[in-house]
Amino acid sequence: NMNKGNYTAVTEFFLMGLSHYPGLLLALYVLCLSMYLVILLGNSMLIIVIILDSRLHNPMYFFLGNLSFLDICYTTSSIPQMLIIVMSERKSISFLGCAMQMVISLGLGSTECILLAVMAFDRYVAICNPLRYTIIMSKRLCAQMASWTWITGFLISLVQTLLALINPFCGNVIDHLSCEILALLKLICGDISLNVLIITIGSFIVLIPPLLLILFSYIFIISTILKINSSEGRKKAFSTCSAHLTVVILFYGSALFMYMKPKSKDTKTSDELIGMSYGVITPMLNPIIYSLRNKEVKGAVQKFLIRSKYFKRM
Repeated sequence: NMNKGNYTAVTEFFLMGLSHYPGLLLALYVLCLSMYLVILLGNSMLIIVIILDSRLHNPMYFFLGNLSFLDICYTTSSIPQMLIIVMSERKSISFLGCAMQMVISLGLGSTECILLAVMAFDRYVAICNPLRYTIIMSKRLCAQMASWTWITGFLISLVQTLLALINPFCGNVIDHLSCEILALLKLICGDISLNVLIITIGSFIVLIPPLLLILFSYIFIISTILKINSSEGRKKAFSTCSAHLTVVILFYGSALFMYMKPKSKDTKTSDELIGMSYGVITPMLNPIIYSLRNKEVKGAVQKFLIRSKYFKRM
C-alpha cells in the first residue's frame, strides 16, 4: 500500500477518453448527437404509440414500453454529458456527478439485462401456454415483475458504486468518455480485490441467470413452434419472438464481449468503441427492430402518423 501522502481528496474527475484523437472526437460528437436524437425520437414514439393504441395494451408491449423508457434514461445519463465533455477544454465532471452517472448507467444496464429475461418469459407463456396467458400474465404480475426488475438493477448498481467510491484515489484522470466503473477502479490506491469480486458477482447475477432464463424460454418456444401444424401459424408465432431475440443477441453479445474478455493494455480504443456500441447502438436499434419485425407496432405507428398529419391540417 502507498503512504498516506499520495492520496488525493478527489472533488472532480477528468474524462480524457479518446483525447489523443482530436479528429475522431468531432466525428464522434456528430455521430453521438444524431444517434441520441434518433434514440429519443424512436423510443418516445414507441412509448406514445403503446399508450395510445388500446390493441397494444398487453404484457408484451407493457415490457417493451419499459425497455424504451429504460433506453431513453440510459442514453440520457451518459450521452449529453459526454457531448459536453468532448467539446469542452476542461474535461471535468464533479465527484457527485460522476457517482450519479455511475449509479444510473450501471443500474439501467443491469435492469435491461433482467428486463430482457422477463420479456423472454412473457413470450414463453404466450406461445407455450396461450390459453392461460391472460390469467398468468395478469396486470398485477406484470407490474410486480417490472418493478422488481428496476429495484434489483439499481440495488446491484448502488452496492458496486458505493464500494468503488469509498476508496481513496491516487489520481482523478479517467481514461474514458464517461464515468465507467472499470475505468474508475484503475485510479483507486491500494487493494481493489473486494471491488473486483463484487463487480464479478454483480455481472454474474445480471448476465448468467437472465441469459439462462432466455435460453430455456427459447428452447421451449422453438420446440412449441415446430409442433404447430400450419406454416402460417409457425410464422406468426416466430415473428413475435424474432424481434426480442435480435435485441437480446445484440445487447448480450456486446456486453459479454466487453466484460468477459481478458483486459489488455493496448485495446483501450476498441474497448471504448464497443462500450459505446452497447451504450448507444442497441437503444437506437430497439425501436427500429420492434417496429420492423412487428405488424401490430407497424400498424399503430402508421395510424399515429396519419392521425398527427390529420391534426396538423385542421
